[in-house]
Amino acid sequence: MTAGTSQPPIDTSRPQSARVYDALLGGKDNYPVDQAVAEQLPIEAKIGAHQNRAFMNRATAWLAGEGVDQFLDIGTGIPTAPNLHQIAQEINPASRVVYCDNDPIVLRHAEALLISRPEGATDYVPADVREPGTIIEAAHKVLDFRRPVALSMLGLLHFLPDDVDPVGIVRTLTDALSPGSYVVLSQGASDVNPERGQQGADEYDKGGIRLALRTRAEFALFLDGLAVTEPGLVTAPEWFRDTPAPEPEHSGLYVAVARVP
Repeated sequence: MTAGTSQPPIDTSRPQSARVYDALLGGKDNYPVDQAVAEQLPIEAKIGAHQNRAFMNRATAWLAGEGVDQFLDIGTGIPTAPNLHQIAQEINPASRVVYCDNDPIVLRHAEALLISRPEGATDYVPADVREPGTIIEAAHKVLDFRRPVALSMLGLLHFLPDDVDPVGIVRTLTDALSPGSYVVLSQGASDVNPERGQQGADEYDKGGIRLALRTRAEFALFLDGLAVTEPGLVTAPEWFRDTPAPEPEHSGLYVAVARVP
């Protein structure tokens, strides 16, 4: 993102998914309309938001430890420390990270995201996930796609309804990655606690936000053609690598880390 980029106005009259997520995490970069939605969501939504964030921390640390030093994070959301680049650069200061989101409030906070260690690089691409080609083209300025890249889309897929072809979007993005790259995904589950999941979807819908929960089998479609790493396609608390196993928790969030063959 270049200096002087014009920033679109922030609409505070309607809730927005990134700001609701921030409210669920206990953040301060949200508005009464977002807080109203967050307060009506079942407790599982708040638990899921924190589990999603914790999974990002563990997955990023594991990937950086495996030698991955390039990251493309789509659907970044409002900055919440530790951010992905802070985790990656703590392990490898030369890590290069590109964040992508289309929310004006995230753009407003982009300068905070862009504070990289001098050995590495951090950039921000204001773009919509529904235009994957635009994202890849912009990310080329910082990332070398001839080398492995870790693509993460966390807390995003369940805001992409089937009519925008989310599986096709993910496939377009993964097709741009070289062998040895990784894909890190999370998805709200429709078949873990269907009643509570539907309650959450209904509350989001009242705020004008579509929530597309999916079954485990439907989530697996995003991983077609990829080599899913251990422990496989699991709920967020069940995914851990090189760290002690978390305490058993109920979770309505599926996650996976997969390698591009």
